[in-house]
Amino acid sequence: MSEIETARPRIGFIGVGTMGAPMALNLVKAGFEVTVPERRSLPSDVRAATTICPDAAAVAKASDVIVLMLPDTPDVEDVLFGSGGVVAVGLDGKLVIDMSSISPQATKTIAERLIAAGCQYLDAPVSGGQIGAKAGTLTIMAGGAGATFERAKPILQALGKSITHIGEANGAGQACKIANQMIVALNIQAVAEALALVSRFGVDKVKVREAMLGGFAGSRVLDVHGQRMIDGAFEPGFRIALHRKDLRLAMGAAESLGASIPATQVVEQLFTDAIDQGGANWDHSALFRIAEQGSRSS
Repeated sequence: MSEIETARPRIGFIGVGTMGAPMALNLVKAGFEVTVPERRSLPSDVRAATTICPDAAAVAKASDVIVLMLPDTPDVEDVLFGSGGVVAVGLDGKLVIDMSSISPQATKTIAERLIAAGCQYLDAPVSGGQIGAKAGTLTIMAGGAGATFERAKPILQALGKSITHIGEANGAGQACKIANQMIVALNIQAVAEALALVSRFGVDKVKVREAMLGGFAGSRVLDVHGQRMIDGAFEPGFRIALHRKDLRLAMGAAESLGASIPATQVVEQLFTDAIDQGGANWDHSALFRIAEQGSRSS
């Protein structure tokens, strides 16, 4: 075995944002040496706990494993293949774990290019939001070769509670993630519509939520986001703009496969309505605001 395979790997973490920052800190807590790229907005706790490199290429050069947690497909492609990107430093023997939520189709192409460059690649998007990122309880959906998944598992276990190897093909994790995001979005919309409607009846939303949590309508969305809707607490755990991006990935995949996802298209438009009202950075539970408007106009 090589030194990289037997020693505790050095991890480069690129994408230290709302989700990435607590994830990087959890890796440090688990005993990994973590390197991140310099940025003016780098949180002070991350700056204190990690090694700082000037850019993504320097992070990759200093690391055995490169973890990506970036907003969208073009961001991943730029960090990997753009000017001064990760591939410029040589990736032979390294492992790239992309935990971003990006296009399943693009993921297959990215995987082919990286594997051709001599490294292993795993797509491993996550669910659980900022709460799960901080607690280290994320749900992780991985796509890639079994040996690659096994190599990545100790790292994933420091970040998540439910870790599933979806399939051997790269892109399998991303396909699972867009399905997850469809279900979450539609659940949020259902809760938003229901609570907006009972409010119009003059019924107490708190009591309605309490009753439904004990029945078949009970769900994690009703529990967490139903409370956010009652409290009007829409500071982002997961931003509407990012969730709309995920739904658009699902719509693009559906179009390419000839599938019909009409309910997803409706919720995507409602996310767009929220963004048009200045809500790009609202939490996705703020679909309740749009539902309230519809209820008042009915």
